[in-house]
Amino acid sequence: MSPDRAVLRRALERGEREGGSVEFKERLTENLHLSEGRLESLAAQLRHRVLSGDGEATYVVGVTDDGGLAGISPAEFSESMDVLSLLADEANAHIEDVKTWGVDGVGGDGAADGIVGVATVTEGSVLADDDHIVVGTAGHVDHGKSTLVGSLVTGDADDGQGGTRGFLDVQPHEVERGLSADLSYGVYGFDDDGEPIRMDNPHRKDDRARVVEESDRLVSFVDTVGHEPWLRTTIRGLVGQKLDYGLLTVAADDGVTETTREHLGILLATDLPTVVAITKIDLVDEERVADVERAVERALREVDKTPLRVERHGVETAINEISETVVPVITTSAVTQEGLGDLDDMFEALPKTAGEVGDFRMYVDRTYNVQGVGAVASGTIKSGEVEAGDELLIGPMQDGSFRPVEVRSIEMHYHRVDEAKAGRIVGIALKGVREADIERGMVLLPRDADPTPVREFEAEVMVLNHPTRIGDGYEPVVHLETVSEAAVFRPEGGQLLPGDAGETTVRFKFRSYLVEEGQKFVFREGRSKGVGTVTDITPAE
Repeated sequence: MSPDRAVLRRALERGEREGGSVEFKERLTENLHLSEGRLESLAAQLRHRVLSGDGEATYVVGVTDDGGLAGISPAEFSESMDVLSLLADEANAHIEDVKTWGVDGVGGDGAADGIVGVATVTEGSVLADDDHIVVGTAGHVDHGKSTLVGSLVTGDADDGQGGTRGFLDVQPHEVERGLSADLSYGVYGFDDDGEPIRMDNPHRKDDRARVVEESDRLVSFVDTVGHEPWLRTTIRGLVGQKLDYGLLTVAADDGVTETTREHLGILLATDLPTVVAITKIDLVDEERVADVERAVERALREVDKTPLRVERHGVETAINEISETVVPVITTSAVTQEGLGDLDDMFEALPKTAGEVGDFRMYVDRTYNVQGVGAVASGTIKSGEVEAGDELLIGPMQDGSFRPVEVRSIEMHYHRVDEAKAGRIVGIALKGVREADIERGMVLLPRDADPTPVREFEAEVMVLNHPTRIGDGYEPVVHLETVSEAAVFRPEGGQLLPGDAGETTVRFKFRSYLVEEGQKFVFREGRSKGVGTVTDITPAE
C-alpha cells in the first residue's frame, strides 16, 4: 500500500474506531446542504466533531456512510469543499489541509475514476493580516541568501557547506548544484511573547501550516536568485511580489560585486525599506569584515542612502529608523549564528508596510492544477481582501477580455484560510477557468470592476547601465508587477544615455496587460538595465 493510500486507510479506520471527530460524506451540495435550516444543523454537527476531536475534525468525502470508497467527480469534490468551507466558517473553524486520492469507481458525472478526499478542519480563525510581513532576499550568487533564510526559519546552524539552504530549494538540480534557479519561499513566526516559532522539517507542507497556525506574528521570505543568467527571475521576485522589506546579502569573503549593486538598485528603485546582511563573517578576520562594511556603506551613499550599523546603534534604533532612505547594516554568520538573534528581533518588531487600501487586486505569479480542486493562481495580494466564495474577474486574456471566476478556496503556505488581505502570499483556487488559460502577469479583480487593458503607456525612466545609447525601437524586457514582457521604447527626444532620466513611450510587443499610473517597473536587455514609473496609459485598441 502506498504511503498516501495508507493515510486514507488510517483515516477510515480512525473514523470506525472514534466516530466522534470523523465524519463520512459521499458529497456535499450547495442546493441541499446549504438550504435554509440545513446549514445551521450541519454547522452544529461540524462544531460537535471539532470539539470531540479536541479542536480538530476529519471529514472524509467521496465515501459511503459506512466508510466504503465510492469516489466522486472532480466537479462534485470541488463543490463539496466549497460547502465544507462555508460550514466551517459558520462553526468558527477553518479547513487546514486537504488530501485527495484517485480511486477506481464511478464519479457522479459518469467518469470511470473518482476522487476521495480527507479534509482536516481546525477550530478557530487564523492569523491577523497586520501581523504578517513579507521579506524579499537579494544578493550575488553564493553570498548566502538561502542559507541565511534557512537558518532563520529552522533555528539550525549551517554546516559551513550551505546545508540549511536546502530547506528552500524545490528542484533537485538546484540542490545538486547549490544554485537557486527560481523563487522559493520560507516562513517562520513568533508567539505572543515574541519567542520564535520555527519549522522542524521545512520539506513538509503540514509543518509550514503548523507555523502559520501557531504564530501570532508571521514572517514570509521570497528567496530570489543570485546567479546572473536568472536575473530576470530575481527582478520578478522583487518587483512582482508585494514585499514589506528587502534583505540584501553581501558575503564577507567576496564583498560588494556588480551584481550586489544591481540588486541594491532594484530594491531601492522600488522604494523598498531594506536591510543589508554581511554574511559568512566566520570565514574572515575582523579587519576584512570592517573593510566590507565600509564598502557596503560607500555603495549605499552612492545611491543617496544612509547606512546604519546595527552593531553600533542597536536593534531598536534600526527598527525605528529603517526607511526608504535609512538602511540598517548587520554582520551575520549562519554557521556561528552571530547576528541572527538581532535579525529575529528586527523581524519580530518591524511594522507591516505593503498593505494598500482599496479594492482587491492580485497579480498572478504562478499557476498550477490541483486534483479535485482545479486551477490555482498564486501571488501576493496587492490591495484589499478576498474571501472564499467571492466573485472575481481574471485577465486580460489574449484578446484583452476579462473572464468571470469564483474563489473556491484560499491557501497560505499550505494552510487553508477563509480570507486574506493585502501583503499575503496566497494560492487561490478558481472556479470558471482552466489552469491552461491563466498566465503570469494576469490580474484578479472584483467582479464589478471595470478594468482597461493597456498595450501602451508613457513613463519616466532612468538608465542605470547601457553600453551606448537607447534610441527609438529599443526592445528590452519590462518587469512590472508580475508582468515580464518584451516592449518597444520610443524616447522623447530620440535617445537616452547611461545615467539619463527622461520620458519615453513603452509599447508591449505581443499583448495587453493591466497597467496603472504610478506603477514602478524595471527594464533590461543584455547588460542594459533601468527603472521607470508609469505616468500615463493608453487603452488597448
